[in-house]
Amino acid sequence: VVTLYATLGGPAIVHGLNETEVTTIITSKELMQTKLKEIVSQVPRLRHIITVDGKPTTWSEFPKGVIVHTMASVQAMGAKADTGSKQQARPVPSDIAVIMYTSGSTGVPKGVMISHCNIIAGITGMAERIPNLGEKDIYIGYLPLAHVLELSAELVCLSHGCCIGYSSPQTLADQSSKIKKGSKGDVTTLKPTLMAAVPEIMDRIYKNVMNKVNEMTSFQRNLFILAYNYKMEQISKGYTTPLCDSLIFRKVRMLLGGKIRILLCGGAPLSAATQRFMNICFCCPVGQGYGLTESAGAGTITEVWDYTTGRVGAPLVCCEIKLMNWEEGGYYNTDKPYPRGEILIGGQNVTVGYYKNEVRTKKDFTVDENGQRWLHTGDIGEFHQDGCLKIIDRKKDLVKLQAGEYVSLGKVEAALKNLPLVDNICAYAS
Repeated sequence: VVTLYATLGGPAIVHGLNETEVTTIITSKELMQTKLKEIVSQVPRLRHIITVDGKPTTWSEFPKGVIVHTMASVQAMGAKADTGSKQQARPVPSDIAVIMYTSGSTGVPKGVMISHCNIIAGITGMAERIPNLGEKDIYIGYLPLAHVLELSAELVCLSHGCCIGYSSPQTLADQSSKIKKGSKGDVTTLKPTLMAAVPEIMDRIYKNVMNKVNEMTSFQRNLFILAYNYKMEQISKGYTTPLCDSLIFRKVRMLLGGKIRILLCGGAPLSAATQRFMNICFCCPVGQGYGLTESAGAGTITEVWDYTTGRVGAPLVCCEIKLMNWEEGGYYNTDKPYPRGEILIGGQNVTVGYYKNEVRTKKDFTVDENGQRWLHTGDIGEFHQDGCLKIIDRKKDLVKLQAGEYVSLGKVEAALKNLPLVDNICAYAS
């Protein structure tokens, strides 16, 4: 399977389709009309387009040799097919399961080759950090499956018998943009127990609740703040606050259906304020994870009882992590009190490399004397005494100003994003 974001833009999609020599595309009616129509002539090997949501209106405009099918007709063909006589070849662990294109900050997207072994190792590591994972759990899937966080989260659920409800960012909550006023959003109907989110969505929820708090009467507002501070104090001592949870925070919990027991966050750094707020108001642990497409999504996830903020947890059972000196940035693994340096991930979940891109593969992946593959992440981390990792910088994120000082764009963006006036932000150095 090759995954490509529809948002990558025409040239990048053409690059991905031609590089992997794709013959069959699965897409939606809308994307076929808007994105595919313009680029289909640039993809010479394309033979079949399958639309998942019924028959598109116009069929005639596609080049000769390209056939458009509906998903229903493909399923009907499959039901008729005689598969009994043919011996199915089973994949071996080293076979490529997915070529996942990462958007990458610059240039054309790179296709990461993820083997079956990589996926199994990655989801084994992730599942181990979620206690009592099983058939009673319901997961809400609304992020694109072309994102390694969503793909691995759904595979974790499928391998443990959890139920998955499909949603989209526009229909997630009662206040979402495509939900009619007065009707219910998907979380309210589904009442999921597990949810994966990216910081942007968490920040949005945080703002929504804070706006509601500001609209309260002064008595209600003071009561909320009092309960918030009391619970923050109790959490830090390791206690629970059942009364506060049921009386004050019940309404906030209902924003995500009221049954969430673990919220997992990944994809970018989550601000400490938002993480603490989610912990307190949603009455469930908010785990932060760290991983890359190149490590099959796995790396680290925080333990459920760890209520500290700003850290991404200890390495998962499927991998090891070490820090390498980065002299230019002044980070050394001999630094006191905490060792710092570029994060290297090694283990069964580290992928095979970039598709048809030897040069980049050699640059980002190395093999040590024991035959273990290591991925150079480009992120700078520090290890704390308890073995937890904190991401403190990114090599590419640093911009050198005229006076020679380094500024981290990510930190500037994270700080400004929590202001009520700012909806989204892009910082650049001039």
